[in-house]
Amino acid sequence: MQIILNADDFGRSSAINRAVMLAHREGVLTSASLMVSGDAFDEAAALARATPTLAVGLHLVVAHGRSVLPPLAIPHLVDNQSFFSKDLWRLSLRYAFSREARRELALEMNAQFERFAATGLPLSHVDGHLHMHLHPTVFRLLLPLAEKYGARGLRVTRDDLRLALRYDQERIVTKVMWAIVFGLLSRWCRGRMRGHRLITTQRVYGLMQTGSMHEQYVKGLLLRLNVPTAELFFHPTVDADGEYLGPNPGDLATLLSPSVRKVSLERGLKLTTYPALYAESKGSFATSPGR
Repeated sequence: MQIILNADDFGRSSAINRAVMLAHREGVLTSASLMVSGDAFDEAAALARATPTLAVGLHLVVAHGRSVLPPLAIPHLVDNQSFFSKDLWRLSLRYAFSREARRELALEMNAQFERFAATGLPLSHVDGHLHMHLHPTVFRLLLPLAEKYGARGLRVTRDDLRLALRYDQERIVTKVMWAIVFGLLSRWCRGRMRGHRLITTQRVYGLMQTGSMHEQYVKGLLLRLNVPTAELFFHPTVDADGEYLGPNPGDLATLLSPSVRKVSLERGLKLTTYPALYAESKGSFATSPGR
């Protein structure tokens, strides 16, 4: 069994950047997703170029974050400060039904891929802030861009509700709703990926425990893991305050935990990356490792 341990929001702040580097150098982190519109993007890119062992992908931002393009270029997407709406429902409807919004969305997504390419880093994978890359409109635009810019993998969120509830029954209604919504999106996205040269993992863990990827949960997950490939994503930071849904110092502590590493070794789990899985795929892509 092979597992990817990924940090989201790389480049959002210096505190997150420091946590990513610490978790990779002294912990079990294998990859990170770069937010190219983040306040500390330049710092993150420089750190990544100096650390070739860290696989770096694009953390696409099309909701609840800042755009790369200026407001005048995408007026139907962002406010006058270049921020996307925090209202995911309204934004989702706009992407689905507004021709102007879809045209501007394509421009912004291309600009984010271009900014990543300008770093000179190989593109490990693509995922999305708040998983908005799985929105059908976004996903259709994403697939050709991911292949054009040489991505090796793509996150298709598919968590395990039963395992999450066994560990923590807080936010149970929210978790059930997430399981339904992302279960449907996952099935649809995997169907769209047939014929594309992109790797997915069979399971992706982190949604149900967003902001709470504690050591106890992760150890329990690793002990029960029974799929060939999986991705676990975290939101680490060295900032002691953190945020409710991440980033938070608890995720960093888990990535640095000796007992998490010990469980991985005892179970014979191989820590890997999307490019490594791609290299092993031997021509069988999204329909094989992600089935």
